[in-house]
Amino acid sequence: MSIELEKILAAAPATTRGQPTQLSADPKGQRIAYASGKSIFLRNIDDPSICKQYTGHTATTTVAKFSPSGFWVASGDVTGKVRVWDAVEAVNTKGEYAIISGRITDIAWDGDSQRVIAVGDGRERYGHCFTADSGNSVGEVSGHSKIVNAVAIRQQRPLRAATVSDDSTMCFLHGAPFKFNSKAAGLHKGFVLGAAFSPDGSVLVTVGADRRIQLYDGKTGEPTKAIGEGVHAGSIFAVSWAHDSRRFVTASADQTVRVWDAQSGENLHTWRVGEEGGASVDDQQVGVVWPHGRSDGLVISLSLSGDLNYLREGSDRPFRVVQGHNKTVTALGVGSGSPSSAGGPPAITTGSFDGRVVSWDVVEGEGFVVEGQSHSNQVTHFASFPASSSSSGQTFSVGWDDTLRTIEDSTRRFLGTSSKLPSQPKGIAAAATAGGHAFIVAALSESLAVYSPEGDLLANHPTSFPPSTIAAHGPVLAVGAANAAAVHFFALAGTPGGPSVTLHSTVASSSATLSHISALSFSPDGTHLAAGTASGKILVYKKGGEIWELATERWSAHTARVLGIAWSPAGTHAVSGGLDTHVHVWSLAKPGTRIRAANAHKDGVTGVAWVRTPGGEERVVSAGGDAAVKVWKLAKLE
Repeated sequence: MSIELEKILAAAPATTRGQPTQLSADPKGQRIAYASGKSIFLRNIDDPSICKQYTGHTATTTVAKFSPSGFWVASGDVTGKVRVWDAVEAVNTKGEYAIISGRITDIAWDGDSQRVIAVGDGRERYGHCFTADSGNSVGEVSGHSKIVNAVAIRQQRPLRAATVSDDSTMCFLHGAPFKFNSKAAGLHKGFVLGAAFSPDGSVLVTVGADRRIQLYDGKTGEPTKAIGEGVHAGSIFAVSWAHDSRRFVTASADQTVRVWDAQSGENLHTWRVGEEGGASVDDQQVGVVWPHGRSDGLVISLSLSGDLNYLREGSDRPFRVVQGHNKTVTALGVGSGSPSSAGGPPAITTGSFDGRVVSWDVVEGEGFVVEGQSHSNQVTHFASFPASSSSSGQTFSVGWDDTLRTIEDSTRRFLGTSSKLPSQPKGIAAAATAGGHAFIVAALSESLAVYSPEGDLLANHPTSFPPSTIAAHGPVLAVGAANAAAVHFFALAGTPGGPSVTLHSTVASSSATLSHISALSFSPDGTHLAAGTASGKILVYKKGGEIWELATERWSAHTARVLGIAWSPAGTHAVSGGLDTHVHVWSLAKPGTRIRAANAHKDGVTGVAWVRTPGGEERVVSAGGDAAVKVWKLAKLE
């Protein structure tokens, strides 16, 4: 048996309101780099599902920049460390350097791909100049009294650098070694948030919260003129030059991205993101990059929501939006229908810590944020009916906002209004009585609540134990206990007018080393149940008549809480993920045989699924603390 990573559906860039987020494009205009969580993602621009993930940082990352050669990336984190690593495979680290005592906000390379300046929020200093290969000092960053927000280096000799800060100034450095030369004060009236030299080195531009666009001589640092006064209606967070050195683009909190002529100061083109006539905080533009090396004039901007907007002159709207999560994915579910075409793969739906729900096409590698009124807090669990059910085509979700919501798989929209739950949900399951009546059952803190597929509360059955999770197959409900390694089986019966839930049996492990049940999953035919525990062990039970017997307890490779289990369509294998960051594939016939995808997700695997592609091939899908969704290819299953 073997498991191989096929594609990474990357996390969206991490953003913070009121702060710029740095984007970087490689010299050929093929890939972009950005920070999200504790990872750096290098994504193909034309096919975002082609992606590399760098996981060398141990703290939350803040910025990543390609070197001019395109072979290296320098990235920084909140602890003030900068790591230099290869841009080809995103594995080999050239060096790690402690730069300042606080968050790194921006990084710039010189034209030789040898020297790096990193700036940010330090105590003793706000930045440093060093060599990429050894970390030796090649100058200092001085002249500022507050956090430095951005840095730019002139790519030609004589070397020049500019830093901009919350103290409303721009400091001009001569190099190498880089030393303070002059300061431009009194021009900007607020935080200065972005700076960039033109590719030919003749012009420097700075932008800030005062909506001012200030131009300088690129060689001397002398201010020349300000342009665009009164055009942007919000803070300007970022600026990026076209390869011709005649135009540059700015991104603003007024939801617009604008192209400017550096010589005349004319606003050549404007794109607006979001609905016309309304103000949307999520659509504020906090980052922008104009990739060089392309002939299509593509501009990529970043919304505060984490969406990457693909912009092209000739249209005033994005022609493509790349979406995903930028907070920990906390739930993963498999829908019963394909959102794209008949016979396609089922919809994979993920929910994150901030309540965002995304529907994924795992074949094309695209994610789409589910529209409508989403959860306002962590998404806990998903459930859907089998494709044979009359209620198929919908995915149900519960979250820490104590609501039950319904998603229509085909349109990727939330339907109707949400249903308020009596207490915080632990899980949700789609069940059906022997008579074919469909119900949604939510495991709450002290009860099982039964809802109709339309979201109406029909019954609330108290339990003698605190539920931890729930799974269903037909009329059989399996509910894990939060206080013991025990699974309680209930029988669901009745009609929509009066459903009933009856405790049928309980299976409990006698092992004192096992902790409570954390994940449950029925095999497709309902004859087996896999129960994951908080200590990392998985117990498999087999139905024998009216009782459930232990089939195997040898699925015991996880070293931390099991958070997700899914069976293969044939019911012969299962996949699991846990807080130990690993994904394991297990065999029912050979319980001692397993394969492992080590360190599948930084900060833990929170959900797994087993799907079949239109071509009949089987894939494993996982999601986790790095906010990414990964697709795995399997071979030679035993």
